[in-house]
Amino acid sequence: MNILKITIQVCVLYGFYTAGGWIQDWLNLFIPGSIIGMILLFLCLLFNLFPLHVLEEGTGLILRHMPLLFVPITVGVINFLDLFLTIGIGLFFIAMFSTVLVMGITGILCQFIVKKKEIQL
Repeated sequence: MNILKITIQVCVLYGFYTAGGWIQDWLNLFIPGSIIGMILLFLCLLFNLFPLHVLEEGTGLILRHMPLLFVPITVGVINFLDLFLTIGIGLFFIAMFSTVLVMGITGILCQFIVKKKEIQL
């Protein structure tokens, strides 16, 4: 029963991904369909169209196995090894800078939200 429940939850998540792709194709948007699907999922969770507990086990399964999902990307990088050898150091610093930037902005935003919730309590 638990396997069926998780399968349905993952299928719902895939449905959001697919819907985002359709919207991107239909409206010819520059934003990737996966991002549009994630925004749709966020809006559904925000307005309680899907309570969080409905998708919790499926998302937990995906998050637990996320490193495995990066293996094809890592193998694909090997095809462009000559590119990475020539301009790789620049790409490395760009990746590090963007990672630090995202982590910093996320931390500041989380602290802001926590302080705002403390004030409301």
